[in-house]
Amino acid sequence: MKKDLAYYMGLPYRIEIIRDADEEGYVACIPELKGCITTGLTEEDALESLKDAKETWLASAVENDDPIPQPDVMKKFSGEFKLRMPKSLHRLLMENARNEGVSMNQYCIMLLSMNAVLRQSGLQMQ
Repeated sequence: MKKDLAYYMGLPYRIEIIRDADEEGYVACIPELKGCITTGLTEEDALESLKDAKETWLASAVENDDPIPQPDVMKKFSGEFKLRMPKSLHRLLMENARNEGVSMNQYCIMLLSMNAVLRQSGLQMQ
C-alpha cells in the first residue's frame, strides 16, 4: 500500500536547530531528509519555516516516487556488529579486559559508552 503525504508528515523525524552567529539567526534541518533545511531570525521562525520545508520536501518525494527514509527512531537495531581491527589492538584490548576482570565484549562496551557520554557532553576522551 502506497503511503501518502499525511503519513510521512506524521512521522517523528528528528529536528536540529543551530544558531548561525554569522547570519544572526538560526538554521533548522531534518537530518534524515537530505536537503531539508531552512533558516529563521528566531528559533521559532526557523521551526515554523522547517514545517513548510518538510511538507514541500515530502510532497515532492511522494509525487516523484522518490525513496523517503524512515526516521532513525523507527529503525530496528540488533545491537550487534562485526569489527575488524589490527592484531596489536586486539591484544591490547584483551589484556585490558583481563586486567579489569571482564570479558572483551564488556570492556569494549564500556569504552564505547564512555566515549558516547563524553561526546554528548561536548568533551573528548584523553
